[in-house]
Amino acid sequence: MATVSQRNALTPRHLTRTGERLSFVYLERCVVHRDANAITAEDAEGTTHIPSATIGTLLLGPGTRITHQAMSVLGETGAAVAWVGEQGVRYYAGGRALTRSSALAEAQAVQWANARSRLSVARAMYRLRFPDEDPEGLTRKGLLGREGRRVKDCYRAEAARTGIRWRGRKYVPGDFSAGDAVNQAITAAAQCMYGVAHAVVSSLGCSPALGFVHSGHELSFVLDIADLYKTEVGIPLAFDVAAESEEDVASRTRRALRDRINGTSLLDRCVDDIKGLMGVATAPADRDVVTLRSDGGEEVAAGRNYGGTDAYEAEELLW
Repeated sequence: MATVSQRNALTPRHLTRTGERLSFVYLERCVVHRDANAITAEDAEGTTHIPSATIGTLLLGPGTRITHQAMSVLGETGAAVAWVGEQGVRYYAGGRALTRSSALAEAQAVQWANARSRLSVARAMYRLRFPDEDPEGLTRKGLLGREGRRVKDCYRAEAARTGIRWRGRKYVPGDFSAGDAVNQAITAAAQCMYGVAHAVVSSLGCSPALGFVHSGHELSFVLDIADLYKTEVGIPLAFDVAAESEEDVASRTRRALRDRINGTSLLDRCVDDIKGLMGVATAPADRDVVTLRSDGGEEVAAGRNYGGTDAYEAEELLW
């Protein structure tokens, strides 16, 4: 996650280029307003001006207030806005997507709609989680079984590393206190990762519901993406926190994960992983691109009347 102070100033000619934007700008405990074509963040230390066209996604953390005029200029420049917890570890609500292009959403839908490609993406997700193992040829049952064993191995390895007595994973929906300290930490870490994944998925314009491993829930794809970092980030950190102390383990886990996410630029990595999984390697166009679908996968220019063309006119009569 980039901050304003870490980036060189851009000239007006570059401000609208998607590739030159800050991917995520995080603000907290301030009032966000508009000054010409910039947004301002005002707090006790003063006012910071941020050119609105340099923002990819604005994350509004605790204690922020934003004016109608600020939202207006962000909408005009195509920035996404999400209301989140500290450093983005929880997702509460979101505005428009970061991109004007439907490329990622369409790629996700195409990959999801075909049983073979859906399984292929599920295997690719497994490779991201466990790069030392090739899941090629595994069925869905095989993937689930292999993933379950790897996660169990991770629990046992982290317990041995931290010296925590591990009695197995225990989570009772609606009863957070049912588990011991380390189980509570694991649950808190997972919830935070769901928030991070939800913010990124929404800002990219993908569908949170179209999952490749998970299914049947409005956040299936969010759960898929959050799980990519479970054994690398969430579980080890939860064991570290629980090993330090059993007091206030949930809030300590959330703060530790917040700092880890911020320090490792996990949000940017999440963006790259989603693009790679969906096969969309290039940045979307900086301008609006609207086409019309024709037969045979052909796309024709929008904003034209095709009634004078025999082929289109004949098709129109059939309708």
